[in-house]
Formats: sequence, structure tokens, C-alpha cells
Amino acid sequence: MEPSVIILIASAYLVLLFSVAWASSRRADNQTFFTGNRRSPWWAVAWGMIGASMSGVTFVSVPGMVGASGWAYLQMAMGFVAGYVAIALIIIPLHYRMGNISVYEYLDRRFGVRSHRTGAWMFFVSKMLGAAVRIYLVCAVLQLLVFQPLGVPFWVNATLTMVLVWLYTFRGGVRSIVWTDGLRTLFLIAGVGFAIYFVARELGLDFAQAGEVIRQSELSRVWFFDDPDSPKYFFKQFFAGLFIVVAMTGLDQDMMQLPLSCRRRSDAQRNFVISGMLQFVVITMFLSLGVLLSVFASARGIVAGGDELFPTVAVFGGLPTVVGVMFVLGLVSSTWSSAGSALTALTTSFTVDILGNRTSKKVRQIVHACMAVGMVIAILAFRAVGSTSVIDAVYTLASYTYGPLLGLFVFGMTSKRAVRDRFVPLVAIAAPVLCLVLDLHSEQWFGGYRMGYELLIVNAFLTILGCRAISRRS
Repeated sequence: MEPSVIILIASAYLVLLFSVAWASSRRADNQTFFTGNRRSPWWAVAWGMIGASMSGVTFVSVPGMVGASGWAYLQMAMGFVAGYVAIALIIIPLHYRMGNISVYEYLDRRFGVRSHRTGAWMFFVSKMLGAAVRIYLVCAVLQLLVFQPLGVPFWVNATLTMVLVWLYTFRGGVRSIVWTDGLRTLFLIAGVGFAIYFVARELGLDFAQAGEVIRQSELSRVWFFDDPDSPKYFFKQFFAGLFIVVAMTGLDQDMMQLPLSCRRRSDAQRNFVISGMLQFVVITMFLSLGVLLSVFASARGIVAGGDELFPTVAVFGGLPTVVGVMFVLGLVSSTWSSAGSALTALTTSFTVDILGNRTSKKVRQIVHACMAVGMVIAILAFRAVGSTSVIDAVYTLASYTYGPLLGLFVFGMTSKRAVRDRFVPLVAIAAPVLCLVLDLHSEQWFGGYRMGYELLIVNAFLTILGCRAISRRS
């Protein structure tokens, strides 16, 4: 596919994106930007959250990880569903009862202002790094397909992406994100659906035969109960998935900002349960695609793996043009929507939690622009570091940065003890540092045991112990 065709597809999507953003942001104020005036339809939020939860990382990285890990990721997806149910039953009622704009306002009311700002700063670091990883992946693919053939450097690619994101979220904030996330979900699912159909057709398989090839493939192994030391061990994957969703969704301003814009608590709860179940189905589709892509690449002599497998086959694999078109649409929609959602959440949290300002439109706009610049810098920094599997990098970062948040919320909701607020920042720094030491020496100290995503649980547990140590009877 020629770069000019990809640019044309991306431009057409941009017109659609800005049209939706403009239509949804009329008569917008600060409350519209932060909460959507709490008028978002639950079904629109549920549909949009499927794409918001997966983004371009799932679109590119999950099919590519099948070659190395089989379907082990589905074990984690089972934990995702359990995590969504836990958020619906425990966390959603808490925030609706307190009327929070930011989820970290809970820490202020429970512990104090330093705990509040610690939570906000942990989110700031987590989201800035996590969003940079996700956007870097898609920018890297677009660099390979479009900008590199045209001789355009990567920093121009990253800057242009964030300028466009800044423009379409400038007015509407959450209200715009609700509807643009719906577009992202539509193109993500359509992209994987078209790819499955045409890859199977090129292999001479009908629907039933494709299912049988997937079922019999050695790449389709789901259950890993045989080696407790392996990162793919079932209970590690399941409980990591559960706690990752609770931390990266339930305690994440980006993900919670959409359901908290629903009219009623029951609407937000229904949204979480339904979107969690649908996400499991969509992840199964991505894993199925990963098997078919591996079979196709092997049959055609295509040398590609990991994050390069899907883009290489979709654009250069000799498939019908519609596969490449849908791949590009899924990619660009996930890029701009994911970046827009993260930029809105970072702006909200920094303005409300750290600056303590809810009313000044000018302050919010300045923060919004600064967050966009900061994200460009983070993307370029990750480009300098690089990664072979971006989805692994996302969850590894989450284990370190979301662990203290999870620990603070769990301690606050399960204990009536009051903490010495001034020591909370020290606990939030010490726990990830101890986790890093454990991660580096786990095989040496624990007889070959390798730490996986369960590092998040250990991190939260250490934070809880730290909170207990600095607490007193209320």
C-alpha cells in the first residue's frame, strides 16, 4: 500500500473525528470537559470502553504475542472480567456517593491532602508513561508505513499526532471522548474481523475449517498449570489480570472519567459488566487472528514476528486492499482516541488534584497544552529506549506505578485507621523500589522463581504494610 493511500485514509478519518468532536462539544464548559455534565448514555460509554480498554496495543501487540506465548493472554482476560465486576460493585458506588470529579479526591477525604496529591502524581507518572508507550507503538508503525518512505523524521510524526489530538479534545473533553471512543471500538473490531475473514480465505479455509486450524494449532494453548515459576502460570495470569484491571481501570482517572459521566450509578455499573464481557470476546478474536497470521506468514515465507506481524501481513502480505485499509483505520482511530482520552484525563487530574482548580477555563487550557507537550517528550524518550513487545512494557510499567495507588485505596477501604499523611509519599516511593529489588533477584533468592505481572500485587501489599506502619487508631 502506497504512503499516499494511507495518508488519504488517515485524512478521511480525521475529518470524521473532528466532525464528531465538534458536534459533541457545542456549549462546552469546564464541567463538560471534566464530567460530560454527567449526561453520557451508558450504552455509548460501554461500547466506547471496549476500544478504550484495548487501544492500538491490543490491535498490534496481542496477535503478535501468540507466537511466543500462545493463548496465555486469555487467562489474564478472564481476570479482566472479574476485575470489571469488582469495580462495578465496589468502586463505582464509592465515587457516586462522594460526587467526585477525580477518583483521587477519595484519598484527600480519607487520609489527607498529601495522600491526595501522591495519588494524583502516581497517576500522572503512570498515565504519561503508559500513554507514551501506546502512542509510540502506533507512531512507530505509521513511521514504517508512511513517514519513513517520505523521509519525515519520527519527531515530526509524534508532534503532528499530539497536535491533532490536542485540537480535537480542546473544547469538549470527556463529552467528545465518549463518542470518539465509540468510533475507535467500531474500527478496531471491523479491522480484526476483516483480517480474520480474508486471511482465512487466502489460506483456502471456510469459517469451520479456520476454527479447526486455530483449535489444533500448538499456538492455541490456553492453560498453563504445569510450571508455577513461569510468568504464564494460570494463577499468576488470572490474578494479575484481576488486579491490573482494578488498578489500571478502577483507579485510573482516564478510564473512570467516562463511566463517571453517566447519569446514574446503576448505568455506570451496567456499563462495566457489559464492556468487560464484550472485551473478553474481542480479545479471543485477536488471539484467533494471531494464529491465522502466523500460519499465513509461514505459508508465504513472510519473516515477521511480535509487533511487526500484523502490520507486515496486512499491508505487505498480498491480501485484498480492504484489509490494509481497515488495518490503517483501526490503527489511526486507536491512536488518536487513546491519546485524546489520556490527554483529557491528565488535564483533569492535574487541574483538579494538583492545582486544586475546578472553575478557571484559562488554567485548564494552559494545562491541556502543557500535557500535550509532555506527552510528545515521553513518546520520543520511549523511542530512544525501544521495546520488542509493547504490551509487555505497558503491564510492566503498570506493576510499578499503579501498585502504590492500589495499596492506598485498598487500605483506605478495608481499614478504619488514620495514616500520618506526611509519610504517605515515602511509602509510595519505597514500595516500587523494593519491588524492583525483588524483581532483579527473585530467581536467585527464590529458587528460580521469575516475577511476572503479579509484581503489581506485591507492590500493593508492600504499600499496605507501609500504610499500616505509619497509621494510628482513628
